[in-house]
Amino acid sequence: METILQTRTEEVLNHHVAAFIEADIDEIMRDYTESSELLTPDGALKGLDSIRFFFEEIFKIIPKGSVLELKQQFIREDMAYIVWSGESSFVSVPVGSDTFIMKNDKILFQNLAAHVIPKQ
Repeated sequence: METILQTRTEEVLNHHVAAFIEADIDEIMRDYTESSELLTPDGALKGLDSIRFFFEEIFKIIPKGSVLELKQQFIREDMAYIVWSGESSFVSVPVGSDTFIMKNDKILFQNLAAHVIPKQ
């Protein structure tokens, strides 16, 4: 049986994915707070300014109009996990995954891993 918490987690995830597809930095930032932390292979980014800068850089290589495919999604209470792939004029991402921990309808922690292949 789906819980209210699980439904809210799915709503935040759906908003986040839709904002990413549109490369809408302002909308994507609505999912985070100053306490949010984005964990990447290059290190941890904490707070709105660091997370905004990260997405500004990502949207330079994966702009609006890029091909993104959600391959798998699991939601358990306040946690969501997605597996995806992407293609833009600048990079190919054969596989990426994100794990999200939500709190109060915001992303508290996001763990990101992706195999990014630059195009020549």
